[in-house]
Amino acid sequence: MLPSLFISHGSPMLALTKTPAHAFLRELGRQFRPDAILVVSAHWASERLLVSTSAHPETIHDFGGFPRELYECQYPAPGEPELARRLARQLNAVPTERGLDHGAWVPLSLMFPEADVPVVSLSLPTTWSNAELAELGEKLAALREENILVIGSGSLTHNLSEMQTEGMPMPAWVGAFVDWVHFRLEADDRDALQAWQRAPQARRNHPTPEHFQPLLVAMGAGGQARRLHHSVEHGVLAMDVYAFT
Repeated sequence: MLPSLFISHGSPMLALTKTPAHAFLRELGRQFRPDAILVVSAHWASERLLVSTSAHPETIHDFGGFPRELYECQYPAPGEPELARRLARQLNAVPTERGLDHGAWVPLSLMFPEADVPVVSLSLPTTWSNAELAELGEKLAALREENILVIGSGSLTHNLSEMQTEGMPMPAWVGAFVDWVHFRLEADDRDALQAWQRAPQARRNHPTPEHFQPLLVAMGAGGQARRLHHSVEHGVLAMDVYAFT
């Protein structure tokens, strides 16, 4: 049975820049052949739970100030409207038409570069508690038995205002948070993780919560956590990837 995954997508330039995380995601995708993908991205926040029923989701370039080459990237994966409508009924989600934001298409373009696996996007409800987000993941867990890959796409750390020159060492305040999350995941301490804002340096690593919250959904959708990858970009963006089996 497929695991659920938490993927740190970092900067949109991950799609083009051959960093360790870029190389890892290319290898990771070769391990799976799902029939469909369900992705919860930090970049689709909403008050209510929404699900995209788009049959041909567009590639959304929801960023600014990057090279033209990045805006020329397209990820023409099909949608799966029937699955989306079923999820809308099961989850009491609102069906809507939406494309793939960079939290979805950037990592998927590395993992499944042929864009031949259908993708359904589920929004991240900003009004929900951490416990409710984990419960959402639990409701998605059955998809894994249907060979559907459940992905939470965010970033283990995400303070863009403190980004450093590439090659600079990871600051201690980033390492303290990364280590806390890793040890809590290894211990399967879900109560602590649902109170992650109390972790060391949590607020400095996540001035806003939306890039951590997809981890809670992925955690709920799976079992024991296993770290598959760890690297750091721009000194402060931890690019960790976890599988929940």
